[in-house]
Amino acid sequence: MIRRALLVAATFIAALTMVERPASAQVKLAGGPAPEIGGGPWINSTPLTTGGLKGRVVLVEFWTYG
Repeated sequence: MIRRALLVAATFIAALTMVERPASAQVKLAGGPAPEIGGGPWINSTPLTTGGLKGRVVLVEFWTYG
């Protein structure tokens, strides 16, 4: 029973990876400028801009209260 469930799940995941997404849904990973940083209030710093970070290595960590 477990083998069958795993086989069905693996088949479903494989089928999802083969589905063609429309061009509007595709994410551009590299080759262009980073989007402006937005969102809520800044904690422990003044607001940053992508222009001010140009030429620096930036680590972005996304998190939320939960």
